[in-house]
Amino acid sequence: MTLLDELNSGQREAATAIEGPVLILAGAGTGKTRAITYRIAHLIEKGVPGSTILAVTFTNKAAGQMKERVRDLLVREGLAFDDPWIGTFHSFCAWLLRREAPRLGLPRDFRIYDADDQTAVVKLALEQLNIKDPGERVRGLLERISFAKNHGLTPSQVASDAAKRNDALGITASKVYEAYEKILRKAGALDFDDLLLRAVQVLKEFPEARAAWQSRFHYIHVDEYQDTNRAQYDLLRLLVSESRNLCVVGDEDQSIYRWRGADVGNILRFDEDYAGARVVRLEQNYRSTQKILDAAAGVVSKNQRRLGKNLKATRPSGVNLGFFEARDSKAEAEYVADRIRILHGDDPAVHVAVLYRTNSQSRAFEEALRARGMRYRMLGGFSFYQRAEIKDALAYARLAIFPDDDIALLRVINTPPRGIGKTTLDSLFALAREHDVSLWVAIGKMLDMGSSGRTVAPLKDFRTLIEELQGEAASSSPADFLQSVLIRSGYIDMLTQRDSSEDTARADNLRELVNAMAEGSERGETLTDFLDHAALVSDADSYDEQALITLMTLHSAKGLEFDHVFLTGLEEGVFPHSRSQNDPEELEEERRLCYVGMTRAKETLTLTRAVYRRIYGSERLIGSLPSRFLQEIPEGLVDTAEGSLSDAGETRRYEPDPEYSYSEQEFVRRVRGAAAPGRRDSETPSRTRSSVPRRLGRTETNPLIGQRVRHATYGAGTITGVEGDGDDRKLTVRFSDHGTKKLMERYANLSWA
Repeated sequence: MTLLDELNSGQREAATAIEGPVLILAGAGTGKTRAITYRIAHLIEKGVPGSTILAVTFTNKAAGQMKERVRDLLVREGLAFDDPWIGTFHSFCAWLLRREAPRLGLPRDFRIYDADDQTAVVKLALEQLNIKDPGERVRGLLERISFAKNHGLTPSQVASDAAKRNDALGITASKVYEAYEKILRKAGALDFDDLLLRAVQVLKEFPEARAAWQSRFHYIHVDEYQDTNRAQYDLLRLLVSESRNLCVVGDEDQSIYRWRGADVGNILRFDEDYAGARVVRLEQNYRSTQKILDAAAGVVSKNQRRLGKNLKATRPSGVNLGFFEARDSKAEAEYVADRIRILHGDDPAVHVAVLYRTNSQSRAFEEALRARGMRYRMLGGFSFYQRAEIKDALAYARLAIFPDDDIALLRVINTPPRGIGKTTLDSLFALAREHDVSLWVAIGKMLDMGSSGRTVAPLKDFRTLIEELQGEAASSSPADFLQSVLIRSGYIDMLTQRDSSEDTARADNLRELVNAMAEGSERGETLTDFLDHAALVSDADSYDEQALITLMTLHSAKGLEFDHVFLTGLEEGVFPHSRSQNDPEELEEERRLCYVGMTRAKETLTLTRAVYRRIYGSERLIGSLPSRFLQEIPEGLVDTAEGSLSDAGETRRYEPDPEYSYSEQEFVRRVRGAAAPGRRDSETPSRTRSSVPRRLGRTETNPLIGQRVRHATYGAGTITGVEGDGDDRKLTVRFSDHGTKKLMERYANLSWA
């Protein structure tokens, strides 16, 4: 039996298509990781040196799994091999730049700033510019800076464009951008965007470097190709040699990161970019039941920009999807929590996920689970390397390598407390601005100026500490060096003296960090390598596969699978998000996000929504319309759960208009007094048909609000308001692509969709 005998026909075709450009179009749950790992093993089995094979993906966890599976396959087959290079895009670019940095005038020991560090840089830039209120959140400024970088815009170009548009926030952002870049240069640091952009710059501007890297890697593999942005696209184009041995794996229906630069067009245009490319479709699904796949396919098929595939389940057909319509978010969460308790009562070992569009939706589910004494995990919490004590220890390590790093210095200059207060820091900031130097250099200048002893003594002690650590960093192993940092800085003593359970846990985390450094040294990692690894860890890498109940956003769920999934908040304005209402591309991405959420489920998928929801802490309940995604699921695949406001025998209407809000008392009155509208016999759902709220037939006694209509010019829409009677009746209609319109009914020529 050979390696290839273990694959299905599609996977085998993917593994053996080894020459020229190849697109493996892999639907959800079709074993794409299996196909790509067997392909790499097959290449090595055929005599290709592992060192000439490159594979890149997006998370450390995915890269680690790929490495392990390839190694296990080769060891099992008794093959001698060199390890292929398998890692993330960012780790590959960091590795390349460590070797090529001097070409760009960068230090080889540049630091990588993670998301927290980037936030700190923006705050420091605002401090330096003396901007107290930038008019935009730090995160918004970071997004503007990232956008500018990825579009090749300099701070002066951003300022010029903002001036033309009379955009005051844009002008402020350009100033912050300029200061941000200056801080990075002084610190010898690169942010995540820089890693990609500078690697592309090396390959583009230095032909000899490009030729060397092309000759090094003969076969290049890319996982999750649908999530690549422009810089990653350019990087691959520059790395691929004339042999064009590029194999990309992806699924256009799972492209959900447009907001951070991903371009679904990269995978849609692959056969144009690489003429003659071979396309292999993986359509045999090993995860979900056929009913779940059919429901998800029904939703995503409404998108225009897709290549298409037809997934077939290897598992039984399964049960229909469940649907529950709750009166409000609290009732929605209580229903989900009760259902999870029942599921765990039947089988305590099953894994359950609660998925939502935005983080703010998690609170109600957390409260409901805690009230029932049910333990859960949230994805997106602090990973090990994001804990304060870990970042503090690594900041000391960074200062010993590159003391001009202002962000690292500010983090630890008074941690543990050593009497360096705000007045001293303000003086340092002023001195650094005056002489255009780093804070480390400013400390030296302040000491040379002979200030008062109360100010000088703590600064002098701090400077002496870092200088001594510099010597140890050069002569000690990473683990021994870190152990010395924790002792000499007084950090461990600080935690010991506090003697609380939290500080004991922090001390344990620091000991684990020392262990991690020791293990890294055994693998041949330097201190700089370890710092790179810590900076490049993402939230997805911290997912706990042992957790029985996991709460997470839909974006965080990509790549994961669960026995039972609850997809919540299916309301217009929540999911799809309100930002997508007037943007067809954004709406297609929301639909892909829904597809991703649905295809995480293995056994059951339950859809929920709240008729009324408090938005942004409002004291009033805001009405909602059912998500359009509910109506896009094919008939016969959804059953309404017992207790739902919309049950299998009737569909209730509550005039849920997002433009109006209701008091608690009025809400109760409306729910209790809502009458079930009449239906045509052909539209009356039975227990075997879909009971998701659907379109009503037109009768004069039917309430109009909530009905779907079609206009010759504006297309499909939903009635959200009615004014007047008879021939003078005006309808307020929210159209998918044209916003909200007020129309005279007798002239609008609306048809009931």
